[in-house]
Amino acid sequence: MGISPKEEKFINNLQQEILDYLELNDDRSFSVNQLHKAFAIRDRKTKEIYSDVVARLVREGRLIKQADGNVRVDTDSFMVEGRVDHVNARFAFIIRDDAEKDIWVSTQDLYDAKDGDRVRVQARKSSNKKQDRPEGEVVEILERRSAELVGVLQVTPGYSFLIPDSKKIYEDIYVNRYETMGANHLDKVIVEVLRWATPGKKAEGRVVKVLGKAGENETEMHSILAEYGLPYEFPEAVEDAADAISVTIPKDEIKKRKDLRKILTFTIDPIDAKDFDDAISYQVLKNGNTEIGVHIADVSHYVKPGSILDQEAYKRATSVYLVDRVVPMLPEKLSNGLCSLRPNEDKLTFSAIFEFNEKGAVVKEWFGRTVIHSDRRFAYEQAQELIEHTGEVTDSYEPIIKHLNQFAHILREARFKTGSVNFETAEVRFELDEAGKPIAVHPRIRKDAHKLIEEFMLLANKKVATFVHEMRQTDPRNTMVYRVHEAPDPEKLRVFSTFAKKFGYQVTTEPKQVSHSFNALMEAIEGKGEEHVLQSLAVRTMSKARYSTDAVGHFGLAFPFYSHFTSPIRRYPDVMTHRLLQHYLDGGESPQRAPLEIQCKHSSDREKLAAEAERASIKYKQVEYMSLHEPQVFDGIITGVTEFGLFVEIGDTSCEGLVRMVDLNDDFYDLDKENYRIVGKSNGRVFTFGDKVKVKVRSTNLAKRTIDLEMIGMRNSNGYANNRERRRDMPRGSARSSKVIPRGKRRR
Repeated sequence: MGISPKEEKFINNLQQEILDYLELNDDRSFSVNQLHKAFAIRDRKTKEIYSDVVARLVREGRLIKQADGNVRVDTDSFMVEGRVDHVNARFAFIIRDDAEKDIWVSTQDLYDAKDGDRVRVQARKSSNKKQDRPEGEVVEILERRSAELVGVLQVTPGYSFLIPDSKKIYEDIYVNRYETMGANHLDKVIVEVLRWATPGKKAEGRVVKVLGKAGENETEMHSILAEYGLPYEFPEAVEDAADAISVTIPKDEIKKRKDLRKILTFTIDPIDAKDFDDAISYQVLKNGNTEIGVHIADVSHYVKPGSILDQEAYKRATSVYLVDRVVPMLPEKLSNGLCSLRPNEDKLTFSAIFEFNEKGAVVKEWFGRTVIHSDRRFAYEQAQELIEHTGEVTDSYEPIIKHLNQFAHILREARFKTGSVNFETAEVRFELDEAGKPIAVHPRIRKDAHKLIEEFMLLANKKVATFVHEMRQTDPRNTMVYRVHEAPDPEKLRVFSTFAKKFGYQVTTEPKQVSHSFNALMEAIEGKGEEHVLQSLAVRTMSKARYSTDAVGHFGLAFPFYSHFTSPIRRYPDVMTHRLLQHYLDGGESPQRAPLEIQCKHSSDREKLAAEAERASIKYKQVEYMSLHEPQVFDGIITGVTEFGLFVEIGDTSCEGLVRMVDLNDDFYDLDKENYRIVGKSNGRVFTFGDKVKVKVRSTNLAKRTIDLEMIGMRNSNGYANNRERRRDMPRGSARSSKVIPRGKRRR
């Protein structure tokens, strides 16, 4: 008969008490009787409980029993907490709370923990000398991930089961036939897990929402949002609160602000944008200098701290951008109406105003609440036409936008001189038909008009952060919400440097020279076959930017102080920044950091989820697009080399698929891991990172968002279609694969 959850919790707490005590005294060992005395245990029953717990800790390998019978902690092991990242069916990584190196855990040592669960892990130095990552086992599940899973429902006459969309959940969920909410076979549904699988018992759940038929655009987009725990509609009370806000700006509110309505102001945004959260103003001053204002929607005027709108905005923390839609942080009345800086309307804004001299240096700055009136709305394409125009001037905005572009070039050049890293990541844009099917994929091309806006937004973010930090000249400084970005991990940098060297490029690992070295590399590889591969790998060496109240700087931009001030319609930290800035302008004291740090952590976590959902929607559309072009031959480039195959990215579409090792049908291939390549065992043919190849689509799997590719131009003198058929006909006992990977190494 099993123990109750209450008893299990008591034992777990007791175990932790004993371990904590022994870790404090790790220089000696204890007998069980000495532990009884240490904890002042006198009655026999409690002594038996303590003895049983000690014996359990010894069996689990968390305590070492010596020849004399005494026990001690293993000084090579340590206890940490973190979140499970179940990367494949064989093992997981525990992403540690303390941001140190992840811990490798075999699936059999997960203690039934699932991807996303928060756990306590007994960790130790790896037994594999080549592996510097610790390994361990889960000893306690501290917090379960969301109990809801999204997937396809398989319906049979007697029962149903869910096949989860998440690639990191490796078990189906049994659903009683009376708990399906009428869902049909192959419908996408959300299932609440009632019980996770245990030895001998399958996981069980019940359908709580039917999303629709799998494969339909609306169903798939909603299922991606649900998979990442992101909402796609606002509660009625939140919509009502937004609807209740007056659209009229009170005259007494205008009197409190700097009135900039007579200064030339305009917006530059994507052609399909609906929310315009930033505008630029321009005027030449009497002293010959140029005044440029960066004006941001004053969301904090409408969204008050603690209100229902504020609670919902904080909960979401960010707008989510899928291929075919935006899921906004704020209701439409705010995001596309009151707070959108539409042309020919008075709007309340928060502004950063800069005076530039003729050399493009900022000589004066001002921050505060304003009211503006945008005179014109430009799409990026329209602004770019004016920048590139060389004939007679017919648009009065042309010289203004060209002048702004000159200042933007000066700001950009100064950034790179001080160490800003020049990464241009590849992005794609889809053309969709009325049903949401992708009919074309185009690379997004960033031109001067995009970079112009970017530079002035970066300037405003940097100057606001610096202004708040310098308001108080002694520590502790004023509490502020910073966008921080640490320097690359030295080990990742070393690995990347070694890899780049194989292509003939030098990347220094000296901390002070890294950014300049990266910029030199980006310039050297521009337009070459290895450009995208090296660029994407360089990005992976970088730390992830996040929000924090610690002013640790932004490595990628080479700014000592940087904040997010320019997009409060779609990012909650920008709302926090506006509130703090106004608080300090009003003479307020610095608030406690701890509550704001919690909000920063929450916002960073939500940003990560939103980014994952965006990538999932892009991947889905890429797979859908390629499924419509299966007979076509594509030019591709090898972007990954593994023991199971080659990853190939296809031309301008940026669609990535897998050429499986068993489908390389002209030879058996060995993985040369050190040199990032595979080599034919008989013919010596080599495939490596950056190689250009021709491929066609072998198969697509929309449910798993995967593409299998087939290499063109491969020849098999034996007449086999692929290595699967060749292995099938080999005699029993012969060498059926080109390389045998030891079981332990394969697990890692």
